[in-house]
Amino acid sequence: MAEHESDREDREPDEQKVPFDEDAAWRAIVAGYGEEPPDPPGARPFRSVEDLALPEPEPEPEKDAESDTDKAPARPLGSSVSFAPGVGPRDHSPPEPSEDDFDEDDEGHFVPPEPPPLPTADTTAKFAWLGVVGGPVLLLLAVLLGWDMTWWLTTLGIGGFLGGFATLVMRMRTDDEEDDDPGRGAVV
Repeated sequence: MAEHESDREDREPDEQKVPFDEDAAWRAIVAGYGEEPPDPPGARPFRSVEDLALPEPEPEPEKDAESDTDKAPARPLGSSVSFAPGVGPRDHSPPEPSEDDFDEDDEGHFVPPEPPPLPTADTTAKFAWLGVVGGPVLLLLAVLLGWDMTWWLTTLGIGGFLGGFATLVMRMRTDDEEDDDPGRGAVV
């Protein structure tokens, strides 16, 4: 181990010959504060949102002073497709179909039938749901409005939730009635 440590000491990098002036670096940073850096070569000028829908102007090729041949325009750094709000591929809406659009094979528009009415809940289930939802809401209102937590308010909130939950769990249907005697085999 001692050999490795001595090798490390011998291989440490030499210190820089030029001293680093940290104060001068900070002064340069502060002097350049607020200035916008120059655009990289090949960058396009900024276009406002209103002008994004307009086509881009073609860059004019630059003429060389020594020859009449055109220089190749500078290649942009990167590109992306930008659309102004409300303009682009997502503003397309298909036309409404009419009866003339269908031929003999088409059946026309499908109109689903009216769904059957929901079954009516019995009174016990309604009060159970009222306790499950109303108990915590009552306690939340009491805390938010700064009511005194009396014994009857606490009992009504917690008891309503627990009683309603127990009632709903006890009334759940199970499919065990169909499987009374699973050993009979196939019923014909």
